[in-house]
Parts: sequence; structure tokens; C-alpha cells
Amino acid sequence: MSARELVVLGSSSAVPTKRRNHNGYFLRWDANGLLFDPGEGTQRQFRRAGLSAHDITRICVTHFHGDHSLGIPGIVQRIARDGVEHEVRAAFPASGERYWRRLRHATAFADTDVIVEQPVSGDSASLPGDSGITVTALPLEHRIETYGYRIAEPDGWRMLPDRLAQRGVAGPDIGRLQREGEIRNTAGERVALAECATPRRGQVAAFVMDTVPCANAVRLAQDADLLVVEATYLEDEAALAAEYRHLTAGQAGRIAAEAGARKVVLTHFSERYEEGDDARFVAEAARCFEGEIVLARDLERTAVPRRR
Repeated sequence: MSARELVVLGSSSAVPTKRRNHNGYFLRWDANGLLFDPGEGTQRQFRRAGLSAHDITRICVTHFHGDHSLGIPGIVQRIARDGVEHEVRAAFPASGERYWRRLRHATAFADTDVIVEQPVSGDSASLPGDSGITVTALPLEHRIETYGYRIAEPDGWRMLPDRLAQRGVAGPDIGRLQREGEIRNTAGERVALAECATPRRGQVAAFVMDTVPCANAVRLAQDADLLVVEATYLEDEAALAAEYRHLTAGQAGRIAAEAGARKVVLTHFSERYEEGDDARFVAEAARCFEGEIVLARDLERTAVPRRR
């Protein structure tokens, strides 16, 4: 299994279909396991995908419409039942805290104290507690308060073996050079990190769920290696998309293109569409976006692209 990959647990919108469960997305990122928008049936999809409650380190809820949150009770109770011991941070719009409370305590069960709530509000929220990444939430434009999420690895350096050898840096001194930025080699000469390495941009993943086109959708997706974005309607239903504050496949493609994303996963499809319509979603997004486009299918995995 890739250390960085997306597992699609569900790809429908308001109404699940025979081939598409309610929303649910699990992003495995090294030691982090981020579960986004667990809709109804997520616990079962977890089992079908070979995932465990122990894999979850964070839950991110974009908003409290049912297709994005009705799976919370089952997931919370599974975390408790399976005896997960590590912290599981839970981010959600602060304005919907009453819904979180109802879902979090929906039925009687032996509760757990490992869930750490992190309600988000305002123009931007940075969420602490993850290993090796930063998680940022920005508001989107939907019928109720909705936040998208950006997962970013810090920029770093790619060490160059030939340069290290030329400058007499080897063994534990390589790690020390990375940490300290400058050291003296065995000859007593000063060696700077920039002499032996090139900058390496950190990888980024973004989740843009229910919204109309807006500046924050582009900000979340800026230079993203992987963008998961709703594409509820095809272009011939653009008026309906605007009425219900959703994106069309073409609009999702334009957001990806404007942001300079690398790989796009289209998801959150209206139940009105059949399997024969799948190719149209990809084609409409491709009119604007020239990168790789993946049409989300339940239980399929897609890797975060390798570094540039």
C-alpha cells in the first residue's frame, strides 16, 4: 500500500445509489490517516476497503448536510469499540457544533475520550496536532457554512550525493547539515545546506466539497498534487448547480486549472446520472484542465503523484 494515497469510500451526493455510497474519503499520508466527510455507510465501506478504526488520526467534516456527516455516529462508536488509544482530532464548522454533538452522542455506547474536537471558524483556521503536515481550513460558499481543507507538507531539501562527497560531508553529518543548515566538515570548512541540496516543494492535497466557484476553492487547491473536488452536475444542469450551490464538472476543471493542480479526483455525483454518463464528467472537466483526471469510484485507490 502506498504511504500516500486516497481511498474513495463513497462518491454519491444527497442520495446513495447502487454503485455509489454516500460521501467518504480516507487519505493515508505517512503516519496520518485523515477521514473526510463520513456519510451514511462509511463504517461498512471502511471494512470493505480493508481499513481499520485504528488507521484514523483525524476526521474532517466540511459541513453538516447528511451525505457528509451521517456516518459520524458509526465511526465514533467503532473508534470506541475497537479501543483506539491515540488521539483522533475532529475538525468541523463551529456553527454546526450542535449537529456534531447530536451525531457524536447519537446512541448509547461505551464512550471514548480519545476524540479531540477542533471546531473551525473565521476566514482561515490552522489545525494543530498532525505529524509532518499542516491542515488548513478555508470557508467555501454553500447553502450552509462549509469549509474546505488543505493538507500541506513543509517544503524541504533534496540532498545531492555528489555535492556532499565534494564537500566532505558523510554519515551523521548529512542529517546534522539538514537540521542546522550549516556545519563544518572534517577539514574544518564551513558547508552550507544550499551547497549540497536543492529545494524540494512539499506535497499538497486539497478537499473542495459543496460550493459554487469562489476564490477560496482556488486557494485551497493552489499547486495541489491531489485535488478532490465535487462535480455534482454536468454542464447542461448549470442552472441547477447554481441554485443548489454546487459545482459542475466544467467548473471543477476550471478551479483545478486556475490553481495549477496536478491530479484531480471528481466526485459527489448527483443520483440522476447513470454509468453511461461517467465519461461526460471527465470530458467536461478536461476542456479546462489538462492534468490527470480521475473519476471517483467507490473503494478505488489513487496515489498522490510522485514529487515533481
